[in-house]
Amino acid sequence: MADFGFQEMQEIQRQLQEKYKDKWNPLSPEQGKDQLMWMMIEVGEAADIMKKEGVRKIMEDAGTRAHFIEEMVDIMMYYNDVLLSYGISVEEFRGIYLEKHRRNMKRW
Repeated sequence: MADFGFQEMQEIQRQLQEKYKDKWNPLSPEQGKDQLMWMMIEVGEAADIMKKEGVRKIMEDAGTRAHFIEEMVDIMMYYNDVLLSYGISVEEFRGIYLEKHRRNMKRW
């Protein structure tokens, strides 16, 4: 299975932002707040599928699973927009992520 990481996702988001630059507000810290709110709405939509359809249907029904994954993709797209809005590089994110992981591994 090929790796599909933040660098590739961020490049895809940059392409999308460039394509719609005349229709969408440019990414900026102010726009990042809006993107985060849109991401939270998408999280709610994913949770709604879990609540209404149940875990079993997400695991066993192809249509429900595809819908759930699409909502998860929407979440990741907005998430990457937020990172881009605040100029958070993959390297910066990785360093802090690994440091947080190290602390969590010692926590309990």
